[in-house]
Amino acid sequence: MRGLELKYMGKKVNPKIFRIGINKTWPSVWFATGNDYIKNTRQDVLARRFLMNELKEAGVDNVRIERGVKKISFDITASKPGVIIGRGGNGIEDLKKKVHDKFLKNFRLKEINVNIKECDRPNLSAQIILQSMIADIEKRMPFKRVMKQAISRAEKSGALGIKVVVAGRLNGAEIAREEKLVFGKIPLQTLRADIDYSRGAAKTSYGTIGVKVWVYKGEVFEKDIKNKDGKGEIIGRRK
Repeated sequence: MRGLELKYMGKKVNPKIFRIGINKTWPSVWFATGNDYIKNTRQDVLARRFLMNELKEAGVDNVRIERGVKKISFDITASKPGVIIGRGGNGIEDLKKKVHDKFLKNFRLKEINVNIKECDRPNLSAQIILQSMIADIEKRMPFKRVMKQAISRAEKSGALGIKVVVAGRLNGAEIAREEKLVFGKIPLQTLRADIDYSRGAAKTSYGTIGVKVWVYKGEVFEKDIKNKDGKGEIIGRRK
């Protein structure tokens, strides 16, 4: 029975969570106990969800949140950082005000810091691929063309494997179904495999269409811990 559970573990667990502490790290970095833990977790979830929706056009890959005693930092990695920064950095100040007014009233405005970073290879980011697919599906593009284009872009960018799944009333069909396309390999149970994963939903006039994306980037053999900020950086991959 135990062997059976391990055999299907890769399909039941989020690929990122499955690899936490091996080649993935937590998207939020802080320590708290009791009610503070509950409050901080709620703030992180709502603030991250808001930022991902607010900055869809910028192609956000991830939002990393760090907390200190009296400060909080948001590290936003995006494929189009200029869209977020705006003219003269006004976009960042507006973003800080919105996040403060909605979720972080226990912080002063000057205690909130927003850092914008550019995503090196956006076509290998599962989140950016997902956002692109959702935008195309909502524009009523044929779902098969959207899936093939996403796989083609990832393949050209050097992905060793990619899997995309869409499910729902595809192209307005009366009966909901699931469609899947795969390129290369996706080793879900190999813990050293660097797999990026994301899921979301496209809201169309004929219903909601779920989208899932897996991207396999290679195998990780060692991590280099940076002394400056304590972030884990992958330095060894085998293709």
